[in-house]
Amino acid sequence: MRVSALPATLALVAATLAGGAAPAAADTPEGTLLTVSLEAGTAALHHNTATVTYERVAGEVNAFKITSIREVSAGRDCVWVEWNDPNGWNNGWNSLTTEPACYGYVMLETPNRIIKAPADHPLKVRLIAYHDDSAEIMHKDVAKL
Repeated sequence: MRVSALPATLALVAATLAGGAAPAAADTPEGTLLTVSLEAGTAALHHNTATVTYERVAGEVNAFKITSIREVSAGRDCVWVEWNDPNGWNNGWNSLTTEPACYGYVMLETPNRIIKAPADHPLKVRLIAYHDDSAEIMHKDVAKL
């Protein structure tokens, strides 16, 4: 009996290893909404947040549909969300939002926009915060999709 149980055990181990090697995209069912939370800044007047809600595009290797973006700006900042577009004009980054949220406002956009890149280009989003008295990027937060 021990000999006949060995092939079944090997088959179970092989199936477990094969399942562990599957890409993360396969683990997410089609149509499942996923969320990335971003933060930039630390103090009350410079603490900015954003939430990007997205889903994987069925049949595509590296494509995501951005369903909504919620930005909350600090009292002294303007913020927006960008993605690392492989063809991006701004050092490889392009805006996902049409305009920034500024000076303590909340902005909600529902772009229903598909972003995609080659399989070897990990897609990312970042929150950019500009202070009102400067054109310099003061804070940024990056998260992988």
